[in-house]
Amino acid sequence: MPARPWAAFASALLALSQTVPAAEPDTHRVVFDDETNRYHVYPGGDIQAALDAAANNPDYKAITVHTGTYRPDSARQALIWFNRRHDGIRLLAEGEVILTAANPDIANPADAGYPAVVNHVVYFGDGVSRETVFDGFRITGANGFLTYGGPNIESSAELRRSLFFYRDGGAIKIFGRSYPTIRNVEVYDNYANPCAGGISIEHGPHPLSRTPVLIENCVMRNNRAEITGAAIDVLPLGHAEIRNCLFVGNVANVGTDWISGAEPYNGKHGSGALTVFETAKAIVTNSTFTGNWAGVDDRAEGSAYRNNIFWKNNLPGGIAKGARYELDIVNSDGVAGNFVNGDLDDVQDSIDAARNTLNAPDPLFDVDFVPTAPEYSEVGYRPFALRTDD
Repeated sequence: MPARPWAAFASALLALSQTVPAAEPDTHRVVFDDETNRYHVYPGGDIQAALDAAANNPDYKAITVHTGTYRPDSARQALIWFNRRHDGIRLLAEGEVILTAANPDIANPADAGYPAVVNHVVYFGDGVSRETVFDGFRITGANGFLTYGGPNIESSAELRRSLFFYRDGGAIKIFGRSYPTIRNVEVYDNYANPCAGGISIEHGPHPLSRTPVLIENCVMRNNRAEITGAAIDVLPLGHAEIRNCLFVGNVANVGTDWISGAEPYNGKHGSGALTVFETAKAIVTNSTFTGNWAGVDDRAEGSAYRNNIFWKNNLPGGIAKGARYELDIVNSDGVAGNFVNGDLDDVQDSIDAARNTLNAPDPLFDVDFVPTAPEYSEVGYRPFALRTDD
């Protein structure tokens, strides 16, 4: 009995399907999912295109970025940027999502910042509120790269952009009236010159905001700065709230202070993993500083440090000649409930020993820097769970 035509066709189609792989979905474009009402970005995709699409969408502002490493395809000021038009967007990582400043395929090996090709990995500009959420990412690869070119990442024409705008904040730069929520983020192996290998907060000439930048459940690890604020630098009039964060392995003062002139800033002992300038403000709670070049230096009036651990911040690497220290806080009224022990607990001799535990016992950290000593049950950092804001 002769084979039916449709049977022969089906047989040929089956053979073809076994030899030719199915076409991969086009994940390089911005994908909007009608079921979840959010945008999706996959490896090879353009996160900035998704941010711009969400900015133009009056109803849906959530973007999921899927597991993979995302790197710049050109030399420019930032890998991704948020400004006023992006306010209210929630950019969420699903799985391990790495954002890097580095792309050795296009970087110039002769450049001092090689293999980085952007000044900042992530930029938050003027007009960004607490409703803008950046959640779950790992940020790395900044290496002091500098360009003034590329796309305009800042929409405000009224704010003066000094060298700090371009050079501070290798991993994250926050500029102008910008108060994002940064949550469940690991910032590691970044370098900036002069300041803030990790996060630079430059609110500029505006009065101190009642709503600070919120940095919570974050890990700041192995970041370096030429001068101040290895992990986080809060510049004058800046305002930051830091909750449940871990600072480990961060080194400031790796080079000469070429900003301050004849008298280096904090010249004797150097700057810490966190630097807070006069007229700025930081509220730091339930965080752990350990194994950094130094702990915290703070010249502000209204800062507060509550229920934190400062333990053995004596990592080598900086050039300041003075002793390594835990706290260098000029106005210490807001310092309470902290456990402190290092080469030099209190540079200013200003911390109230009745409200803090100086020369504290060993916290007995586990591999995640969770203290196991019973005295520490209510203080310090605890690793964050998987993202709950979906």
